[in-house]
Amino acid sequence: MILENILISGIAAEGKALAMVNGKVLFVPQAIPGDVVDIEITHKKKGYMEGRLLHLRQPSTDRIAPFCPHFGNCGGCKWQSLPYHLQLKYKQQQVYDQLTRIGKLEIPAISPIIGAQKTREYRNKLEFTFSNRSWISRETFESPAGFALTQQCALGFHISGFFDKVLDLNHCYLQPEPSNAIRLSIKSFAQEHDYSFFDLKTQTGFLRTLMIRTATTGQVMVVLAFSYEDIEKRTALLDYLMEQFPSITSLMYVINEKRNDSFEGLEVLPYRGTAFIMEQMESFRFKIGPKSFYQTNSDQAYQLYRVVRDFAGGRGCERIYDLYTGTGTIALFLSPYAKEVIGIEYVAEAIADARENADINKIANSRFYAGDLRKVLNADFILRNGKPDLIVVDPPRAGMHPDVVHTILEAAPLKIIYVSCNPATQARDLQVLSTRYSVQAVQPVDMFPHTHHVENVLLLQKK
Repeated sequence: MILENILISGIAAEGKALAMVNGKVLFVPQAIPGDVVDIEITHKKKGYMEGRLLHLRQPSTDRIAPFCPHFGNCGGCKWQSLPYHLQLKYKQQQVYDQLTRIGKLEIPAISPIIGAQKTREYRNKLEFTFSNRSWISRETFESPAGFALTQQCALGFHISGFFDKVLDLNHCYLQPEPSNAIRLSIKSFAQEHDYSFFDLKTQTGFLRTLMIRTATTGQVMVVLAFSYEDIEKRTALLDYLMEQFPSITSLMYVINEKRNDSFEGLEVLPYRGTAFIMEQMESFRFKIGPKSFYQTNSDQAYQLYRVVRDFAGGRGCERIYDLYTGTGTIALFLSPYAKEVIGIEYVAEAIADARENADINKIANSRFYAGDLRKVLNADFILRNGKPDLIVVDPPRAGMHPDVVHTILEAAPLKIIYVSCNPATQARDLQVLSTRYSVQAVQPVDMFPHTHHVENVLLLQKK
């Protein structure tokens, strides 16, 4: 079903453009408000429709040319055609809509979103996949050379919605150099020396994944994953990398024979250099290993932590619980302004990183515990560690488990700071917390330019 001359009127919560057609909402990607477009309907539901953009009949006066040649095919940076000041506008609106419509909350005026100074090359970590078949667009596939192009090898990103489709990347604007140079050099060497790229369906092939981490300190980590051991080929490639890129300070590898790309349960082995890189934030130094969690936008992470510190308003006498602490970065950042900080995290490796980072920074007033928050955070834990004056939570996109929300209410801290990468689940949790807490401040932070994602920080005060 084709719909013609449809006016795009707004942006939906998940970043898709929306239009109204015969009283029904229509969601479509890659369009912006003000566009007039032709749309092919892909899904019809009772209350809404979904479609794909076929033809841009009349561009919005706000539309700008995307800067990346992979725009429209790659699954990332979908808002490139929207000027950055409008991206910030719609992200701020998304926060307001989620808190008032889903949470049905009374909130103060939302502070203007903190935009990013760098809207390109802002990520400190990227993960790429090797594939023996390159994904191409429908139009290219239907060309005379289309089928032959699919048989070429790819090193890039998965296509959204297709586990076995990988887009070969020429230049990616998400991470600073030497990221592109390293990726392209690895691909060139592998093809020249007849290395097999992974087949995602048959689970065969030698080269599997590539991770590149960069730090504001200038240090670079490269981790190559091979699906089986071949010492001669592995060492040849790794030696080549060290020769071509002396800026790599941590070169590592892993043999992954599993049916998924996760490093969980696998030993990541150092080849040359250190087994970590160091990140710097004010006077704090954070050690980052191949499995460490660290906010992927270092500059905006600093802005985010400054907001948390301002909201905390510490006088040095407070006991702070940092839930979902990860590697303890927020807890350690707050430590100079607290009597003590206590972090809890499910991932044991992350807690090991947090303890090590506390030692590196000579922070003595921190304690970290590994385990399921639902089981660790209970009345006995609070009795042993002391009642919190402030609780900071930074949960995953799914938000907090109801049991954790209940325990927070029972702990009854004077203040709660809720950091969220998903204002929708944040609003859901706040419906429960709002029975005893009121929202005092709301501060969105843009961590991911050219995407619909937005981070939001809320300050809650006990009623």
